[in-house]
Order: sequence, then C-alpha cells, then structure tokens
Amino acid sequence: MKKTIAAMMVMLAAVGLAGNLSAQASLKDEPAVRNGIIQVGMAYEISRQCGDIRARTLRGIGYLQSLRTTARDLGYTDAEIDAFIDDKEEKRRLENMARAQLADLGAVAGEPDSYCTVGHAQIAANTRVGWLLR
Repeated sequence: MKKTIAAMMVMLAAVGLAGNLSAQASLKDEPAVRNGIIQVGMAYEISRQCGDIRARTLRGIGYLQSLRTTARDLGYTDAEIDAFIDDKEEKRRLENMARAQLADLGAVAGEPDSYCTVGHAQIAANTRVGWLLR
C-alpha cells in the first residue's frame, strides 16, 4: 500500500499539481488542497487493490488540476506548490493520512475485498473518493 500511495504522489507531481511555499500559512495546512490530495490517493489505492473498481483517470487529472488552481487562488505560486509536492516528509504524512482514512472506512491491508467494500460504498454515497471511481 505504501508503494501505491507513493506512486499516487508521484502522479500528482507529474500531472502538474506542483509549485513552492511562502504565501500565508503553509500549503500543507490548506484543507481544500490537502484533503483533495488525500481523496485522490484513497481512490487510487482502492482501484489498485480491488479488481472490480477502476479509477476515473481523466476525472482524477482534472480534479488535480483544480487543486492546483485552488492553491493558486489561495495565493501560492507554482514554485510554492512544487516545493509542497516535492517534500518527502509531506508525502509520507499524506500517505499515512490516506491509509488511516481507508482503515477507518474498513479497508484492511492484504484484504482486497475490504477495499472493494469501501470503494463500492464510496461510489454509492457519491463521495469525492467515489466520484473518482467506477
């Protein structure tokens, strides 16, 4: 699971949710951006663990771009956003938060069916995580 969440973080950087920190508060403290990244990571992990569920890749890329716009609208520069995404400690923190949220929802490492159960529930509830899945 650690590798897949790490892969998700690399994917975030690759699609351009990238930039450096100095505006007001630290970008890691911006809930709209932080929570969005965690939700993308959760959806990605569910899609990797559950054979019945697929990630909506184009929808995910569009959502990541909207997070970049959100960060810009909050006053962060591309350099500040890049520094946030490139921060290895922050990646680990976000990975742990995504894992904890999945566990809280009932996902159990090594038990793919538990990820399917969580994923189907997220899709049925039309949550942000569910919106990123099919």
